[in-house]
Amino acid sequence: MTLTAPNTPSSKWWVVLLYGILSVILGIFFFTSPGLTMMSVVFVLGIYWLITGIIGLFDMFQDRTAWGWKLFFSVIGIMAGLLVISRPLWATLVVPTIYVIVLGIWGMTMGFIMLISAFKGAGWGAGIMGVLGIFLGLFLIWNPLAAALALPWVLGIFSLSGGLVNIFMAFKIKSAS
Repeated sequence: MTLTAPNTPSSKWWVVLLYGILSVILGIFFFTSPGLTMMSVVFVLGIYWLITGIIGLFDMFQDRTAWGWKLFFSVIGIMAGLLVISRPLWATLVVPTIYVIVLGIWGMTMGFIMLISAFKGAGWGAGIMGVLGIFLGLFLIWNPLAAALALPWVLGIFSLSGGLVNIFMAFKIKSAS
Protein backbone atom coordinates (compact mmCIF):
# COMPACT_ATOMS: atom_id res chain seq x y z
CA MET A 1 0.00 0.00 0.00
CA THR A 2 1.33 3.40 -0.98
CA LEU A 3 0.95 6.22 1.47
CA THR A 4 -0.02 9.56 -0.03
CA ALA A 5 -0.24 12.97 1.51
CA PRO A 6 -3.75 14.03 2.50
CA ASN A 7 -5.67 16.13 -0.01
CA THR A 8 -3.49 15.20 -2.97
CA PRO A 9 -5.22 14.19 -6.20
CA SER A 10 -3.94 10.62 -5.88
CA SER A 11 -5.52 10.24 -2.44
CA LYS A 12 -8.94 11.18 -3.88
CA TRP A 13 -9.15 8.61 -6.70
CA TRP A 14 -12.13 7.00 -5.00
CA VAL A 15 -14.12 10.25 -5.28
CA VAL A 16 -13.65 10.16 -9.06
CA LEU A 17 -14.64 6.48 -9.06
CA LEU A 18 -17.78 7.17 -7.01
CA TYR A 19 -18.74 10.05 -9.29
CA GLY A 20 -18.23 7.79 -12.30
CA ILE A 21 -20.36 4.99 -10.87
CA LEU A 22 -23.17 7.41 -9.97
CA SER A 23 -23.02 8.94 -13.47
CA VAL A 24 -23.26 5.50 -15.08
CA ILE A 25 -26.26 4.65 -12.89
CA LEU A 26 -27.94 7.96 -13.80
CA GLY A 27 -27.24 7.28 -17.49
CA ILE A 28 -28.83 3.84 -17.22
CA PHE A 29 -31.87 5.40 -15.55
CA PHE A 30 -32.17 7.92 -18.41
CA PHE A 31 -32.24 5.03 -20.91
CA THR A 32 -34.51 2.66 -19.01
CA SER A 33 -37.01 5.21 -17.65
CA PRO A 34 -36.45 8.56 -19.39
CA GLY A 35 -39.68 10.26 -18.31
CA LEU A 36 -39.45 9.39 -14.63
CA THR A 37 -35.73 10.18 -14.52
CA MET A 38 -36.26 13.53 -16.23
CA MET A 39 -39.07 14.35 -13.80
CA SER A 40 -36.80 13.46 -10.87
CA VAL A 41 -33.94 15.60 -12.21
CA VAL A 42 -36.27 18.56 -12.81
CA PHE A 43 -37.76 18.14 -9.31
CA VAL A 44 -34.27 18.19 -7.76
CA LEU A 45 -33.53 21.27 -9.86
CA GLY A 46 -36.66 22.91 -8.40
CA ILE A 47 -35.48 22.16 -4.86
CA TYR A 48 -32.07 23.60 -5.78
CA TRP A 49 -33.66 26.80 -7.13
CA LEU A 50 -35.79 27.18 -4.00
CA ILE A 51 -32.84 26.69 -1.63
CA THR A 52 -30.51 29.02 -3.58
CA GLY A 53 -33.26 31.64 -3.71
CA ILE A 54 -33.69 31.53 0.07
CA ILE A 55 -29.93 31.62 0.62
CA GLY A 56 -29.73 34.56 -1.79
CA LEU A 57 -32.20 36.50 0.35
CA PHE A 58 -30.10 35.92 3.46
CA ASP A 59 -26.95 36.83 1.53
CA MET A 60 -28.58 40.09 0.49
CA PHE A 61 -28.73 41.14 4.15
CA GLN A 62 -25.10 40.12 4.76
CA ASP A 63 -23.63 41.83 1.68
CA ARG A 64 -25.60 44.82 0.44
CA THR A 65 -23.71 45.25 -2.84
CA ALA A 66 -25.96 44.79 -5.88
CA TRP A 67 -28.89 44.13 -3.54
CA GLY A 68 -31.41 44.81 -6.31
CA TRP A 69 -30.02 42.01 -8.48
CA LYS A 70 -29.74 39.68 -5.49
CA LEU A 71 -33.37 40.36 -4.60
CA PHE A 72 -34.49 39.86 -8.20
CA PHE A 73 -32.65 36.54 -8.67
CA SER A 74 -33.64 35.30 -5.22
CA VAL A 75 -37.33 35.96 -5.86
CA ILE A 76 -37.10 34.36 -9.32
CA GLY A 77 -35.35 31.33 -7.80
CA ILE A 78 -37.94 30.94 -5.06
CA MET A 79 -40.84 31.32 -7.50
CA ALA A 80 -39.32 28.88 -10.02
CA GLY A 81 -38.52 26.38 -7.27
CA LEU A 82 -42.02 26.51 -5.83
CA LEU A 83 -43.57 26.25 -9.29
CA VAL A 84 -41.47 23.21 -10.22
CA ILE A 85 -42.09 21.49 -6.89
CA SER A 86 -45.84 22.13 -6.97
CA ARG A 87 -46.28 21.04 -10.61
CA PRO A 88 -43.64 18.39 -11.36
CA LEU A 89 -45.37 16.91 -14.44
CA TRP A 90 -45.83 20.30 -16.06
CA ALA A 91 -42.29 21.33 -15.15
CA THR A 92 -40.88 18.14 -16.68
CA LEU A 93 -42.04 19.37 -20.07
CA VAL A 94 -41.60 23.13 -19.66
CA VAL A 95 -38.14 23.30 -18.03
CA PRO A 96 -36.36 21.19 -20.70
CA THR A 97 -38.18 23.12 -23.45
CA ILE A 98 -37.01 26.46 -22.04
CA TYR A 99 -33.51 24.98 -21.65
CA VAL A 100 -33.52 23.97 -25.33
CA ILE A 101 -34.64 27.45 -26.39
CA VAL A 102 -31.85 29.03 -24.32
CA LEU A 103 -29.36 26.62 -25.92
CA GLY A 104 -30.69 27.57 -29.35
CA ILE A 105 -30.22 31.28 -28.66
CA TRP A 106 -26.74 30.62 -27.26
CA GLY A 107 -25.83 28.50 -30.30
CA MET A 108 -26.98 31.19 -32.71
CA THR A 109 -25.11 33.89 -30.77
CA MET A 110 -21.89 31.88 -30.72
CA GLY A 111 -22.40 31.05 -34.39
CA PHE A 112 -22.66 34.73 -35.34
CA ILE A 113 -19.59 35.55 -33.23
CA MET A 114 -17.58 32.80 -34.94
CA LEU A 115 -18.84 33.89 -38.36
CA ILE A 116 -17.76 37.47 -37.69
CA SER A 117 -14.39 36.15 -36.48
CA ALA A 118 -14.02 34.20 -39.71
CA PHE A 119 -14.55 37.36 -41.76
CA LYS A 120 -11.96 39.13 -39.59
CA GLY A 121 -9.33 36.51 -40.44
CA ALA A 122 -9.92 33.57 -38.10
CA GLY A 123 -10.17 31.22 -41.08
CA TRP A 124 -12.57 28.83 -42.73
CA GLY A 125 -12.85 26.60 -39.68
CA ALA A 126 -14.36 29.39 -37.62
CA GLY A 127 -16.73 30.22 -40.48
CA ILE A 128 -17.91 26.64 -40.86
CA MET A 129 -18.40 26.26 -37.11
CA GLY A 130 -20.27 29.58 -37.07
CA VAL A 131 -22.67 28.48 -39.79
CA LEU A 132 -23.20 25.13 -38.04
CA GLY A 133 -23.87 26.94 -34.74
CA ILE A 134 -26.44 29.20 -36.40
CA PHE A 135 -28.23 26.27 -38.06
CA LEU A 136 -28.21 24.19 -34.88
CA GLY A 137 -29.54 27.16 -32.90
CA LEU A 138 -32.30 27.73 -35.44
CA PHE A 139 -33.21 24.03 -35.37
CA LEU A 140 -33.49 24.10 -31.58
CA ILE A 141 -35.60 27.25 -31.59
CA TRP A 142 -37.90 25.97 -34.36
CA ASN A 143 -38.33 22.54 -32.73
CA PRO A 144 -37.92 23.08 -28.97
CA LEU A 145 -40.45 20.43 -27.96
CA ALA A 146 -38.87 17.74 -30.16
CA ALA A 147 -35.43 18.61 -28.84
CA ALA A 148 -36.74 18.62 -25.25
CA LEU A 149 -38.24 15.15 -25.77
CA ALA A 150 -34.83 13.93 -26.98
CA LEU A 151 -33.05 15.55 -24.03
CA PRO A 152 -33.29 12.54 -21.66
CA TRP A 153 -31.48 10.35 -24.18
CA VAL A 154 -28.86 13.02 -24.80
CA LEU A 155 -28.34 13.38 -21.06
CA GLY A 156 -28.20 9.60 -20.78
CA ILE A 157 -25.45 9.41 -23.40
CA PHE A 158 -23.45 12.17 -21.70
CA SER A 159 -23.95 10.70 -18.24
CA LEU A 160 -23.06 7.16 -19.29
CA SER A 161 -20.01 8.12 -21.34
CA GLY A 162 -18.81 10.65 -18.76
CA GLY A 163 -19.23 8.09 -16.00
CA LEU A 164 -17.22 5.49 -17.90
CA VAL A 165 -14.45 8.03 -18.51
CA ASN A 166 -14.43 8.90 -14.80
CA ILE A 167 -14.20 5.24 -13.80
CA PHE A 168 -11.28 4.76 -16.20
CA MET A 169 -9.56 7.90 -14.89
CA ALA A 170 -10.07 6.85 -11.26
CA PHE A 171 -8.16 3.64 -11.84
CA LYS A 172 -5.52 5.54 -13.79
CA ILE A 173 -5.09 7.97 -10.88
CA LYS A 174 -4.92 5.10 -8.42
CA SER A 175 -2.30 3.22 -10.42
CA ALA A 176 -0.22 6.39 -10.80
CA SER A 177 0.00 6.80 -7.03
